[in-house]
Amino acid sequence: MAKTSIPVALISGARRMPCTGRAAEYLCRMQDSVPAPLRVAIVVASLRILGGQAVQAQRMLDGWQGDNAVEAWLVPINPVPPAPFDRLLRIKYVRTLVTQLWYWPLLLRDLRRADVVHAFSASYSSFLLAPLPAIIVARLLGKPVILNYHSGEAPDHLRRSAIARRAMRNWVDLNVVPSPFLRDVLASFDIEAQVVANTIDLRQFTYRRRDPLRPRLICTRNFEPLYNVSCLLRSFARIQARHPDASLMLVGSGSQDAALRAEAARLQLRHVTFAGRVSPSEIARYYSDGDIYVQTPSIDNMPLSLLEASASGLPVVSTRVGGVPSILREGLDGLLAPDNDDAAIAAHVLKLLDEPAYARQLAAAAHATLSAYEWPVVREGWLRAYRQVAGHHREVVDARPATTAPSNPA
Repeated sequence: MAKTSIPVALISGARRMPCTGRAAEYLCRMQDSVPAPLRVAIVVASLRILGGQAVQAQRMLDGWQGDNAVEAWLVPINPVPPAPFDRLLRIKYVRTLVTQLWYWPLLLRDLRRADVVHAFSASYSSFLLAPLPAIIVARLLGKPVILNYHSGEAPDHLRRSAIARRAMRNWVDLNVVPSPFLRDVLASFDIEAQVVANTIDLRQFTYRRRDPLRPRLICTRNFEPLYNVSCLLRSFARIQARHPDASLMLVGSGSQDAALRAEAARLQLRHVTFAGRVSPSEIARYYSDGDIYVQTPSIDNMPLSLLEASASGLPVVSTRVGGVPSILREGLDGLLAPDNDDAAIAAHVLKLLDEPAYARQLAAAAHATLSAYEWPVVREGWLRAYRQVAGHHREVVDARPATTAPSNPA
């Protein structure tokens, strides 16, 4: 008689079948042989705060959906309180206090059922307000913690913050970073870390060969000082002097919005569009409309924007900062320039426009590297990390001496 195949999802479900009858006894034995999924609480900003960490976390949650190895859920660092308290989120400073008043109880509730706490982390005050409370609550509950540190500002942050250094050395079970650049930065502070790359869903983007290659530039970095969009505007002025019909699409928002608009006017730039904040579900069409991706950050780590641009077939020009060289090999996958060098950035863009075949070659080479960032590859890295800290935690607990209750006198 042929063997009947039983879906793993059936035998590893949350509700256990009663072991009555021969068929049910067989199912019960199968249930006992299948390990339960690791329960992972992912502590990060929700997409209400649109940024690289929120987008990356959502891609991970989507990847774990329906996976028998991991059951993951979001614990937002920016919970929205019920009415009428939600109105207080509009008030600066008060917003921080109100968020913390709802965030700590949420951590106590949601981390209690986790096998592993996976906390995303940025730097400076964000470190104190978001991952640090998660680390403290997890330790109080006896849960192992992975700190997923993403900030390109790590050298300065760790130099300044003794709390961050102590937490990363002594209070978390494992530090995970998305780039060799950050691993090396942490190592310079005697902090060990493993690398698990950011992930990209290539199905969301359409690779298009740019032929002809037009002077249509796009940048999707937010308008904050570390991304130095001002350098890009100065570069574009040089480019537009050679190509009067050149256009620049700026997708993003931030504290420098007004200043950048004023600078574009001062430079008398034409065909510059400030698209504002764009949701992840819409970003692909902006890449599709462009022909060259340009960014000029002064501080960076492993920007998802470079992966997204390459997935869309855009040749890339960037400053050579942080973890960018670990994604783009100079002259092979893209063109890199020194920090804040608008002349070098412009020269690279003009070279691509003068040599469109070379631009298409760079774009094709960059696209070929993206398999390393697809979910099946990245999933294995995270699964190893989760199992490592969960297994170590169980070993520590099992090694603790058992306490013997005092016997009652006869």
